[in-house]
Amino acid sequence: MKEFLIIYSIVILLMSVIAALAYKSDKNRAMKNKWRIKESVLLGLGALGGSVGALLAMKLFRHKTKHWYFWVVNILSLAIHVAIPIIVCLTLF
Repeated sequence: MKEFLIIYSIVILLMSVIAALAYKSDKNRAMKNKWRIKESVLLGLGALGGSVGALLAMKLFRHKTKHWYFWVVNILSLAIHVAIPIIVCLTLF
């Protein structure tokens, strides 16, 4: 159980850092009119565990905040990723 929570936390942290860096990179590219990161990639990073980093980056860099579906995907992903360890802990005890 303890090992699962540690590994899960590390994965969430790494994915959040990667997502935040991707949002920052996309914002910089947008400002320079350069090639952009696909929206599906940004949304996928949030769905695969990086929702905390994605939401923080959205607020911090003011990027993709006007697209409602970025809020929905990242908030739902955050709820799911918070629920997973809770459900695992409840089912094992």
